[in-house]
Amino acid sequence: MMKRQFNRMRQQLSHPNTTIRAQEATELLSEDLLQIEQRIEPAKRAAHSVSKRLQACLQGQCGSEMDKRVKKLPLMALSMAMAESFKELDTESSLGKVLEMGCCIQSSLAKIVAEFEIALEHYILQPLNKLSEEELPVILKRKKTLQKLISDWNTIKSRLNQAAKSSSNSTGAGAGPGASSAANKLEILKEEEEEVKRKVEKCRDEYMADLYHFSTKEDIYASYFIKLLEIQAQYHRQSLESLESALAELRESHRQTEPSFTTDIPVAGYYGVSLETHLKSLGREIALPIEACVMMLLASGMKEEGLFRLAAGASVLRKLKSSLASGSNALEEFYSDPHAVAGALKSYLRELPQPLMTFELYDEWVKVASLKDIDNRIQSLRDTCSRLPQDSYNNLRYLIKFLAKLAEHQEVNKMTPSNIAIVLGPNLLWSQQSTGDPMQLDLASVSSIQAVVEALIQNVDTLFPEEVDFNVSGMFMLPTNTGLCKAPPVEEPTPMTPPASTLLDGEATSRDPEPRSQPASPALPRPSPEAAGPPAPMTTDNTTRKGKRPAPARPTMPPPPVTQPWSMAPAQTASPKALPRRTAPSRAPSIPPPLPPQPAPRHSRDVPPSPKPPTGTGSLTAAVETASGRKALVVGKPNTYMFDCIVERFGVDPSRTLMVGDRLETDILFGKNCGLATILTLTGVSRLEEAQAYMASDNAAAKDLVPNYYVNSIADLIPGLDE
Repeated sequence: MMKRQFNRMRQQLSHPNTTIRAQEATELLSEDLLQIEQRIEPAKRAAHSVSKRLQACLQGQCGSEMDKRVKKLPLMALSMAMAESFKELDTESSLGKVLEMGCCIQSSLAKIVAEFEIALEHYILQPLNKLSEEELPVILKRKKTLQKLISDWNTIKSRLNQAAKSSSNSTGAGAGPGASSAANKLEILKEEEEEVKRKVEKCRDEYMADLYHFSTKEDIYASYFIKLLEIQAQYHRQSLESLESALAELRESHRQTEPSFTTDIPVAGYYGVSLETHLKSLGREIALPIEACVMMLLASGMKEEGLFRLAAGASVLRKLKSSLASGSNALEEFYSDPHAVAGALKSYLRELPQPLMTFELYDEWVKVASLKDIDNRIQSLRDTCSRLPQDSYNNLRYLIKFLAKLAEHQEVNKMTPSNIAIVLGPNLLWSQQSTGDPMQLDLASVSSIQAVVEALIQNVDTLFPEEVDFNVSGMFMLPTNTGLCKAPPVEEPTPMTPPASTLLDGEATSRDPEPRSQPASPALPRPSPEAAGPPAPMTTDNTTRKGKRPAPARPTMPPPPVTQPWSMAPAQTASPKALPRRTAPSRAPSIPPPLPPQPAPRHSRDVPPSPKPPTGTGSLTAAVETASGRKALVVGKPNTYMFDCIVERFGVDPSRTLMVGDRLETDILFGKNCGLATILTLTGVSRLEEAQAYMASDNAAAKDLVPNYYVNSIADLIPGLDE
């Protein structure tokens, strides 16, 4: 064997052209067999690759029995987790029932998966493995053997030709031992050549038979992949049937046990949904949040001072929405919190994808606000209202009718048509602008929007003469506790009562003592309704806008004694800007607060001092006292008239006074107008981005809305003022 391989190598090196003859294996096959031969190797690679990847898709242990395979599946583990979970729940709980059904369906799906994988192994993986590991390798091995035999045959034929030439030369030279040896060698080579030739022919016949066999079974091999798709389709079909059956049963049982308040759809899903979609899905004329909130406010909120102006706590607002969504009947508690109900109504209007007064008519509403003649303005309002979509018209009429009814109690609730328009106008209409600064765009149009809404309220009987049944759906009733419908008594209503503030003895004023959570963001950025400035007057008989009154006479009683001195370098107000946030760690102030703590005195013209601070001012009072070491004096709400009284009565130096607030358009503007250094707290209404937008604005008036400093919260005043 080694001698034969050595002779073959020597022949290939000495006669390079003989390598061409090694390709004679292909000459032994017909054209059809050559095409079949070319498909053998790709078929083997395809079977091996698909088998390997398909086996990786199996979730269970390959080759295991049904029971063992099912236990190892992730779906069975999920089923067991659900089984353990629903055992801990009440049998009447809807969650427990769903988990129990989910446990059964996941177990059923696990069995379907196990059956699917067993079928894959039996009908797909095993045949593909046999094809790639046994059948096709045998054919390829026989091809390699034939190639080797043909190479040996070519070598022997070459040696035979050389021996024949040597024997011919010896015969021509004459008889002798050399001639006899050459003749014997020639005979031996002929016998070897005949033997190798027979092997080549035999191997060729076997190889051709294998090729023909492959060609006849090629369709069977292709059917393996068709069977794979059929098994997958059957698996998904069984899974879908099982899921649909379980879902139908679940929906039926869940629908029977689902509590209903007014509808099966959660109220939380109403917010952010277009008005048309909401009304169509429920078959209503008036949006459910609008009607629900209006009915609750009619029952208990019409005489609530500052309705729609004072924001409710975020947790209370979220609780109201969640109560409606859960179908809870315990809604009477919200009748006693009309500010939360008003906040829910404002939130719904603000989160509509399109404002109630529509984007399409925005320019028309703005044009109406610019009209000076009252008759022309009313006619334009009537024409513009008639162009509203029917759903928007019905809900706007319903809402304006309610707001007009609310304004009838303005002597008690302080909500005149002008005040209502200030807080609700930006929630009823805003511009759809894709370019420019949104803050500047809203500031430019906010007065027009407020003027339009105010005119709608003032002329409601002319624009909407028909009567409106507020309980249009008949689903709402007054609470059983009639005491909830009574508004708290008002000691002495005053024409103007802005939000409460805290004043340090002659040193610092502040506003919005309790940090309020920011309400849900509207679809388009616009200023907070409370932050909007007053609109241009629509009528001349508005008695709520009066000129500045003279300061009252200096009181005879002395101001509270100053226990400890406190001072702070005045902030630079020449170029107002939002400075970087202080990063000093919180620590106790160097000046301790007065001990023991005394109740903050509250001075009023007719009301005696209260033994405790007004509601909502406790945390701010404590923060100011702790930060400054001075006794805080709660005096009222920030406006220039109040500040003039403070300056005259207590001798306050504005250059040594700080204004701390959470609204740029009210608190910070008030501080700038009074010549105070201003600090913005970021836990309230306004955000740092708004201050930066005002800073970058070319409008000179916007500069007055930029604070000198800002802090993260009221608590940050302690290290800030201590420095």
